[in-house]
Amino acid sequence: MMYLHALMGAESTTGPPVIRTIGVMDLKDALARGMSDFSAMPTHVFFLCLIYPIVGLILARVSFGYDVLSLLFPLAAGFALLGPFVAIGFYELSRQREQGLEPSWQDAFDVLHSPSRDAIAALGFLLLAIFVFWLGVAEAIYIETFGHESAASIPNFVGEVFTTRAGWTLIIVGNGIGFLFALAVLIISVVSFPLLLDRDVGAVEAVLTSVRAVAANPAPMAVWGLIVAGLLVVGSLPFFVGLAVVVPVLGHSTWHLYRKVVEADPNARHEHPHPPKSRRRHYAAQFPASLFGAEEPPRPPPLRPVFDPATGRWRASRTGRPEVILAGVAAGTVIAVVGMFLWAGVWDALAVVFVAPILVFVVAVVVAVKSSGAVPPDKAASR
Repeated sequence: MMYLHALMGAESTTGPPVIRTIGVMDLKDALARGMSDFSAMPTHVFFLCLIYPIVGLILARVSFGYDVLSLLFPLAAGFALLGPFVAIGFYELSRQREQGLEPSWQDAFDVLHSPSRDAIAALGFLLLAIFVFWLGVAEAIYIETFGHESAASIPNFVGEVFTTRAGWTLIIVGNGIGFLFALAVLIISVVSFPLLLDRDVGAVEAVLTSVRAVAANPAPMAVWGLIVAGLLVVGSLPFFVGLAVVVPVLGHSTWHLYRKVVEADPNARHEHPHPPKSRRRHYAAQFPASLFGAEEPPRPPPLRPVFDPATGRWRASRTGRPEVILAGVAAGTVIAVVGMFLWAGVWDALAVVFVAPILVFVVAVVVAVKSSGAVPPDKAASR
């Protein structure tokens, strides 16, 4: 019964989702709304998407270390195949923000409480299978054109690819077949995952709805596919670090694209999986202190020295943003991993990956402790 529900979903009396016709300007608006969501939740999103550049770096380094250089490009291109499933947490954040809530980074994991979580897992497994199949096909194409012998070095590999007949055959055939894989994933997943988050439907209906959406809007969906591919390429060029911005922006934008393509259902989910009980908002910089202790009434933020360019003097202010410190530490971690990867090797980069969370934890404790105490009114007045 569980497997049947994952495939077919709950019984519905409203019929299949209604598909709208959209234009290219709707894509621009969806991207603008996605950027707005990312701007409204930068620190929360940053901690979620920090893993993507690190994983990309490790995948790239493993490719170099184990003489599977031929799979480096297919691995990077695989982000496009797995992206619709990987970005599902960002769909959930946009869904909650659309309802007027103030989601934190933990709320991205509310997808685990979705009525369609089994269907989400099934469709995610399908994309994973497509990704693995793509890697196998890419390796077969390389063996067919260059044989089983691996390239001696990176310059040698690049030279063989761009200066030989076999290399251009690899480029043309590989990109052509890769395009077919990407097109298939776009057709079956462009709105399927947001639909599964929004309604209690099955994987089959979600895929069919996505297919109907592409069929009703072939030109805009083709442009959307080019936008996704282009942004992923740009994000992957600086050693995958740009994916820390590209992936969440595309994730948020995909949710708003879904809202434009699929007509809203009055019976769709409107509840929060864990309704807040008049709690005060905890920012990322208050972790891990926010994990301990009971809820308390809101406190005024502490006074911090701020330079006033109008007077040329320092003054006390309550408008400080301590969570920016953690974002800076996280960004520094990515830069350190990139540097170690380039100049030292995979083991030093992995050491940074393991040491960095400790550094972030220590800084979080210090910042949370310093920002947890309120300034008494008499002292604030004296300042």
